[in-house]
Amino acid sequence: MSISRSTFRAIGLALALTGAIASVSSVALAQDGQAMMLPVDKAPLVATTASGKQSFTIEIADDGNERERGLMFRTDMPDDRGMLFVFDTSRPVGFWMKNTPMPLDMVFIRANGTVASIQQAEPFSEAVVSTPAPIRFVLELKAGTAAKRGLKEGDLLSHPVIDAIAAKN
Repeated sequence: MSISRSTFRAIGLALALTGAIASVSSVALAQDGQAMMLPVDKAPLVATTASGKQSFTIEIADDGNERERGLMFRTDMPDDRGMLFVFDTSRPVGFWMKNTPMPLDMVFIRANGTVASIQQAEPFSEAVVSTPAPIRFVLELKAGTAAKRGLKEGDLLSHPVIDAIAAKN
């Protein structure tokens, strides 16, 4: 069976439009004020701190749409919950809080799983929260959680996603 070039192009266009519509739908959902709720990962994220091991239940944002929407429109989150943003490569990254009503701790994490910095992010702020260090992950937690749990720069975080990347570096 052979497919003509025009049929092949039509199929390609249909697939591209389907992807564009799905993309527009997820962005529209975020613009409508709906919080994105990702599945809770089976494995906890564990931070090794001076005060001992601290465990967090996480959602993982590992594609462009999920990273873009993050915790937008969330008004509350349990103290032991976070969202781990996973990037394809290590690089400086920045976040803003334009549509996020909940203050957050942003934990910037290197590819080897160590904490590069912890920054505070204010609700609805358009100020960019970033670190100049190349990072591979960002863990967003409810504001004050990092300090309450003793999380500091240099601490090691472990989770199967982090560990797999750290093993390659």
